[in-house]
Amino acid sequence: MKLITPRAHGYLDYLTVVVFLAAPSLLGFDGLPARLAWTLAAVHLAMTLATNFPLGLFRRLPFSVHGWIERIVGPTLLVVAFLPGFYSVGPAFLFFAAMGLVIVAVGWLTDYADAPEPGLVQNP
Repeated sequence: MKLITPRAHGYLDYLTVVVFLAAPSLLGFDGLPARLAWTLAAVHLAMTLATNFPLGLFRRLPFSVHGWIERIVGPTLLVVAFLPGFYSVGPAFLFFAAMGLVIVAVGWLTDYADAPEPGLVQNP
């Protein structure tokens, strides 16, 4: 049994959007790392709104696909953290490495099988 339900995952997704939006200002990095954080906030918001789970708005993207996207994004953020424009900026390195680890952990702990059947809309 996985610890994170689809509903709890939804709350974590919206929190992730806020974290990506706020990190550049709060941690003091700019340039490419800041633009990537803001882009990831927008993409993550769009994906969350489109996911067929309790906190999705449009509910077109199967929750299992949402999970596979996050299984790719988490490790990718770990790689990004070690790129020269990120690794040399301490706060950006720490932020992207930490977010990569968090997204990987949430992916392992989420019950993606507890999603509705494709095409069915789940009640809020």
